[in-house]
Amino acid sequence: MVFIFLIAALLFVPADDLTNNNLWGQNGHRIVGDVAADYLTPEAREEIDRVLGHESMAIASTWMDKIKSDPAYDHTHDWHWVTIPNGMKYEETEKNPNGDLINSIRTFIEELKSDSLSAKEEKKKLRMLIHLVGDIHQPLHVGNGKDRGGNETKVEWFYEDSNIHRVWDSEMIDDTQLSYTEFSAAINHPSDQQIENWQDKSVLDWAYEAMELRAQVYDLPEDREIGYEYQYENRDLLDRQLLKGGVRLAGILNEIYSSD
Repeated sequence: MVFIFLIAALLFVPADDLTNNNLWGQNGHRIVGDVAADYLTPEAREEIDRVLGHESMAIASTWMDKIKSDPAYDHTHDWHWVTIPNGMKYEETEKNPNGDLINSIRTFIEELKSDSLSAKEEKKKLRMLIHLVGDIHQPLHVGNGKDRGGNETKVEWFYEDSNIHRVWDSEMIDDTQLSYTEFSAAINHPSDQQIENWQDKSVLDWAYEAMELRAQVYDLPEDREIGYEYQYENRDLLDRQLLKGGVRLAGILNEIYSSD
């Protein structure tokens, strides 16, 4: 009976809904949160501890995926992604009436800055912001409007059926067989200049950056069979996007929670 229910549910997934995947995957989001924790100001760290309590940013980062099955949060499903076709600017696109990734990040930043939220709402929106900053650094969350952010671009990943979105969300990360703390420790070595440059960009800049990366992400062999070579060619990009996500998340949180 459960199997029948699951099949029926899948048949009614909206064509543009990307939220049925794990997005960066749990480890990807945790890596971003873990990296970010190293670049908080003391004041921001104290405020985030006040909001999250004993929950680390790495653990808080996956909360937005955990609540996807709760009907009370159905309105948040479209917040995980945005569509900007090749050759277009965000301002030129037809906006999703349910909201999108760029709009949601901007909104949460302003709401958290307002200092007018209840403790419950502040915790919820901080968790969402942590998650969505991770999402926008996965290049396929800025979709081209053709294949549901790579979900319909089928590939064989090490001889197993997959799609290019899933490869970037989790499979390249999980194939390292590293824990999220081991992974973040391995990549968390930005220069001071990189930190400054990365944190100087706007949310819209992050999205356009993701668009520029799509050509490399979609550079697939004709038979769509990928594995070691694709992993080798894209590992540096994957690591850099996770690192950028963490550094930029810290920059945003410092802006929200530091008085300087």
